[in-house]
Amino acid sequence: MTPQIERFLRIVSGPDETINLAEAALVIASEEYRDLDIAAYLARLDDMAATLKRRLRPDISQADSLIALNRFLFEEYGFTGNAADYYDARNSFLNEVLDRKRGIPITLALVHIEIGRRIGLPLQGVSFPAHFLVKCPLREGTVVLDPYAKGTSLSFDDLRQRVKSLSNGAEPPRSVLAGMLASASNKDILVRMLRNLKGIYSHHQEWAKALAATDRIISAMPEVAEEYRDRGMIYLNLECYRGALFDLQAYIKMLPVAADADTVRQQVVELQVRASRLN
Repeated sequence: MTPQIERFLRIVSGPDETINLAEAALVIASEEYRDLDIAAYLARLDDMAATLKRRLRPDISQADSLIALNRFLFEEYGFTGNAADYYDARNSFLNEVLDRKRGIPITLALVHIEIGRRIGLPLQGVSFPAHFLVKCPLREGTVVLDPYAKGTSLSFDDLRQRVKSLSNGAEPPRSVLAGMLASASNKDILVRMLRNLKGIYSHHQEWAKALAATDRIISAMPEVAEEYRDRGMIYLNLECYRGALFDLQAYIKMLPVAADADTVRQQVVELQVRASRLN
C-alpha cells in the first residue's frame, strides 16, 4: 500500500463530517503528482478565503456573502469550466484546477464549497444527474448554484428542464426532482471525482491508473457492489486473473440478482479455469 493510499484511508475512515474534503482531493491528485505539496495548496485555499473574509462586513448577510464569493472566484480569480477539453484528467485534480483556474463541475464545486465554508457559508454539494451542483440554505430559502457556469443561480424550472433534456423530454415529478437535490456527503463528492478519473483512464486504457482510482472508491465505499465488478474487469485487462476472479466473485455474492449476473458468472467460470492453470 502506497503512502498516498494510506493517507486517503485515514482521511475517509472517520465520520463523514470530519473528512477534510480538500485534503482528500489533493491526496487523490498526489497519486499522479508524487511530489505534490499538499500543505501548500491547503494554505492557498486558506489564504484565498482569508482575503475574501477581510473584505466582508461583520454584519453581512449570507445572501450577500454568496454574491461576494461568486464575484471573488469567477470574476476576480477567473475560475471557469474547461468546455474545450472537458475530459482532460487535469480537470479532476484540485491542484491543477487551482493553478489553471479550469475545471469540471465537480472540481469547481469543490473549490466553491471549500472557500465558502471557510467564510462561514454552509455550502453543500448536490449530485445532480450529469452535472454536479452546489446549494446553500439561506433565510429566504435554499439557493442552487452551478459553479461550472460561474455560480449561476438555478430556479426549480431550470433544474426541471435539465432533467427533461436527459430523459427524452419526460417531465420529472416534483418529488423526484426534489430528491435529486439531496445533499452529497463528503464521501459522495470524493467518489464522484474518482469515478470521473476511472472513466477517463479506462477510456484511454490506462488500466493501472484506473485500478488506483477504483481501489480508492472501494476504500471509501466498500458496500458498492458495482465497483468490485468494475475493478474485476480492470484486473482482467491487466491480466491479473486471480484479482479479477476474487472481485467478480465478490460482486456476484453481493448482488446475485444483478442484471448482468449470468454474464459475470460465466466470466467467473472462465477465470477459475485460467487461475487453476497458474498453480
